[in-house]
Amino acid sequence: MNICVFLSAADLGEQYTRAAAELGALIGEGGHTLVWGGSDAGLMKVVADAAQEAGARLVGISVEFLHDLARPGADEMVIAQDLARRKAELLLRSDAIVIMVGGLGTLDEATEILELKKHGLHDKPVVLLNTAGFYDGLKQQLRRMDAEGFLPLPLAELVHFADDGRAALGYLTDYRKEQV
Repeated sequence: MNICVFLSAADLGEQYTRAAAELGALIGEGGHTLVWGGSDAGLMKVVADAAQEAGARLVGISVEFLHDLARPGADEMVIAQDLARRKAELLLRSDAIVIMVGGLGTLDEATEILELKKHGLHDKPVVLLNTAGFYDGLKQQLRRMDAEGFLPLPLAELVHFADDGRAALGYLTDYRKEQV
């Protein structure tokens, strides 16, 4: 399975680096491919290091203005012209999406992926990895949107919430089995 991971390229605290390393290792141990933003910095580097060390294939999708941060030694590196093309390429090359902690870029990616799914433009499973309660506020907002009728499909069909990498990968594995 090609698993796209959206997450920060910033250097962040231990609770986040540990979670990124765990997810990367699980992707590699499961024989999956990591599809990610291609950066060799911050949490993006952590997830890629762990995935590669555990045997995963790495497919990076960077963007022209960040090409100098692209990871050397990725199995494949695509440099998109702009952020919109980068997001489209990430979605195209993935079978499943995990959204980890991040800033505005990660939030932008998450909301676009969810919006596309809401409109039936993809049917890939999406997991919001809520490390250390990072997305508690977003989770609450999405539940309110669901309860008040702003979502045309049930929230559970749009996104799955997981507290750790093992739960995220377990959900994706089960989801894939159900689709076969």
